[in-house]
Parts: sequence; structure tokens; C-alpha cells
Amino acid sequence: MKHLALPDAALWRRLPFYLAAEEWAARTLPPDDYFFAWRVNPTVICGRNQDMDAEVNMEYCRAHGIDVVRRRSGGGCVYADRDNWMFSYITPSDDISTTFSRYTILVSDILRGLGFDARPTGRNDIVIDGRKVSGNAFYHIPGRSIVHGTMLFDVDAATMSRAITPSRAKLESKRVQSVPARITCLRAEGIDMDVDAFGRYAIGRICGDNTYQGSEAELHAIEAVEQTYYLPEFLSGRRAPEHEGADVGVIRRQGRIDGVGELDVHIRVDRDNIIRSVNISGDFFVLSELDDAF
Repeated sequence: MKHLALPDAALWRRLPFYLAAEEWAARTLPPDDYFFAWRVNPTVICGRNQDMDAEVNMEYCRAHGIDVVRRRSGGGCVYADRDNWMFSYITPSDDISTTFSRYTILVSDILRGLGFDARPTGRNDIVIDGRKVSGNAFYHIPGRSIVHGTMLFDVDAATMSRAITPSRAKLESKRVQSVPARITCLRAEGIDMDVDAFGRYAIGRICGDNTYQGSEAELHAIEAVEQTYYLPEFLSGRRAPEHEGADVGVIRRQGRIDGVGELDVHIRVDRDNIIRSVNISGDFFVLSELDDAF
């Protein structure tokens, strides 16, 4: 596996820059397995299909300078800051189960090499003694798959619990009462290195000296991709407008399917009860870009 190394000018960008980097790598670089690790200032990252207003305390985030962005992968909201490593894995694969399994085993091996009893659980999480230390999401483009996710080196539980407001159904499905109750971090588990050393260790453990060094020109190409993550229609998740006019009504239904995730359905109907559009959001995973599916 190759470590995707970017120039120093790539450090401490807004989170969409790194999402753009993995997307650029998947669409541009020769077929191979690539891995890179990155960190950001305080940010909430929403899944592709989530309702930001329902899952994020937007007022709190604005007041405390926490960036709120959206990614192309599905899954739920996560909070990241400088004490949280983000890992990206790009591979020439079309199989979601095989890709997740390969990646979670790789990351569990990083932690087991440090003496932690880390294990993959479910499809996309990694736990230490039953508490989540890493959550991951999946994004697919033709011929390539991307898995990216968190690695909690340390955690500001108070900020996390105020910034993210998951539904009660989601918490009850996991039999916990709050976000902090179901997570742990490497510092709490007694890791004997600082956050920077851990990042170097993780890269070395997975990639050794095998590196793809990105250029300044490629940095500019990534920046061009980054701009698509700030488009209003992408950030809004293409949700139905709150005020449709007198001739349109909005029917909303919410629910949870075990093993899939939460669903939030907006159905727009006109005066004659003819359906004009259906928008499905939630924290589920998708296998393709929904906007291009039809």
C-alpha cells in the first residue's frame, strides 16, 4: 500500500480539502491501494444523506467556531478536532463488504501492534473493550472505493455532545443514552506516545516506506475538486424547501431500519395529491452518487 503524501502547504486546511484529495486520488492516480492520515480544526462532518439541522446543533457550532461540512459518503455525523486522526483508504474495488473488512482489519492491526485489544465490530466500527474508537464510512465511484473515518486519539466529550445531536432512536438502537457513553479514545486507554508520533506510527505500520509524493500542481487540482464541496445544493443535501407555496404540501415520515440506519422521507404533493418529488435522507451508506443515479 502507498502512503499518499501531500506537500506541506496541505497542512491544516478545511476538511473538504482532504475529502477532495481522496476523491482526486481515486479518480486520477493509477490503480493501487493508497492510505493517508490527516487532522483538522474542530469540525462536524455530516453524511451525504443527513439532515444537518436535525443532527447538528448549528447555533452552538457557529458560536464556538466549529466548521460544519458534508461528505459524499453515507453514515452518521462525526466530530473531529486536532486530537483526532482521520484516515483515508482508496482501493480499486467494487465490493463494499470486502473493502470495509480489509480496512477495519488493517486499522485494528495498527492498534493491536500497540497492545490494545482492538477489534472490528458490525460493518464499519472498531472497538476497544466494546467502546468505539474508530467509525468509518464508505464512498464508491466506478472501479474505486474509498473508506474514511475517525481515530480518536483524545476526545473533547463535552464539545462533541453539544455539537452533535443524534436522534433518540439512534441512541436507543445502540442501548446508550449519549454519544460519549459509547466511545473511548487512545489516551484514555493509556497510549504511550503523543498524537503526532501516533500518526507517524500508523502510516509506517501500514505503508512502510512505500510513498506516492503529491506535487504542487496536484495540490491545485485537489483545490479545484474541493470547491464542489461548498456548493449550496451539496451542503443542503437537496432537501425540500421549508416554504413550498400554497399549491404544494410536504409529508414527512421518519423511521429506523435495523442494519440499515435512519430514514427521513420528504414527499412533496400538489393540490391534486400528485407526488411532485420524493427526497430520502438519513445515515445509511450508498453505493453510488445518488444525484447521478437516474
